[in-house]
Amino acid sequence: MTLRNLYNNRWVRFIFWAVLYLLWVIWLGNYWWLFGLAVIFDIFITRKVKWAFWKKTYKEGEKHSIGLEWLDAIVFAVIVVTFLNIFFIQSFKIPSSSMEKTLMTGDFLFVEKLSYGPRMPQTPISMPFMHNVFPGGGECYSTAIQCKYRRLKGIKSSVGRDDIVVFNFPHGDSVLTKAPVDDYYAHVRINGKEYTERTFGPVLVRPSDKTDHYVKRCVAVAGDSLEVRDGLVFVNGVQQESFPGIQLTYEVITDGNSLNLRVFRNMGFAQNEVWFDSNLPGYPALTLTAAQAEELASLPSVVSVNPVIDVYPPDYPDSPQMLFPFVDKGWTRDNYGPVWIPKKGDTVTLTEENIGFYRRIIAVYEDNEFSEKDGSFFINGKQVSTYTFKQDYFFMMGDNRHNSLDSRYWGFVPEDHIVGRPALIWLSKGVNGIRWNRFFKFVLND
Repeated sequence: MTLRNLYNNRWVRFIFWAVLYLLWVIWLGNYWWLFGLAVIFDIFITRKVKWAFWKKTYKEGEKHSIGLEWLDAIVFAVIVVTFLNIFFIQSFKIPSSSMEKTLMTGDFLFVEKLSYGPRMPQTPISMPFMHNVFPGGGECYSTAIQCKYRRLKGIKSSVGRDDIVVFNFPHGDSVLTKAPVDDYYAHVRINGKEYTERTFGPVLVRPSDKTDHYVKRCVAVAGDSLEVRDGLVFVNGVQQESFPGIQLTYEVITDGNSLNLRVFRNMGFAQNEVWFDSNLPGYPALTLTAAQAEELASLPSVVSVNPVIDVYPPDYPDSPQMLFPFVDKGWTRDNYGPVWIPKKGDTVTLTEENIGFYRRIIAVYEDNEFSEKDGSFFINGKQVSTYTFKQDYFFMMGDNRHNSLDSRYWGFVPEDHIVGRPALIWLSKGVNGIRWNRFFKFVLND
């Protein structure tokens, strides 16, 4: 007997699908779903209920309805794709250049969710195949039902240091309708709440799982201490590994002559990205990887190649009002920290000096009523001097270090905002068309 003939036996098919379903219920951890076994039994054995009620049973020789067949295909696609998106894999597009050369603007990614475990939908009423807005505008979900955060068991226990991660933008819970890609809270700090909302509002409030998706590298995990020194990241006192895609801004001094544009084209630069200053003489601001900087330094007409490091006081927009925790600590984006990353179960003593790091965690991410009065702190109406964290947090940075709005500008990423890990580039479209060399390229953490 062939496997095909064996599978055609209704009891074999029932046992096969019942076992798969049972394993899924065990993984899900909600045993009310065991009642679904009765549905599977009826589909394969008793056949008393027509579960695909939209399907028509045709008599011999009867003409098939194209409309009903399309409906059947659409229903099947919605069910299967939604299941895959929730538990296994989902497609995303890279919207910005913060991860250039590692990930490029216009890359379409498959993001797998098994590494960290799939997050159960917190806002389950949503249009299939859409995230937070319809193509023509307007929210494509309803907050009539809101579920608590829950994550299924994954291959790894948590996000690892130096992993590339897709997550929900932590400051995306408040969105300016006339400036939806901007950081609402940055606008408020710079311009004031009343002016911001009058000029760019009204404000839309989104649940955490419906904020925009970002992709960055996790440079520090819960419990780590992070510091940026002259543009280099140090975690727990150890310098971060130098990944090939990490970029900084460099000043390139020449002997007075500009370099052949072919040199820059071979590096992937567009002509409008290269500016020669004859007064320098050279290029005052080129975004380069370490390998590209070495390549330019080896050219006979290049005198020196040096990183452009921001010194204190920082220039706008990297003023103290822009850099987390939004008070003047003498930091810049290139000399930042040290910062301790909060860890679930750890307790900190709250002071006026450190409350800026934890205020949003306590009030927003961990859903407490928080207030301050005369140097004292109150949580849920009770005066406190310490706080114990309820979940892990992470510090994210873009590999394009001088062109990335990341944790240096909006703080920690909570565990419940983590979506998954980029796995495969399945399409890539740039300003000059399709990038064929990036098709089906695996995304590695290096």
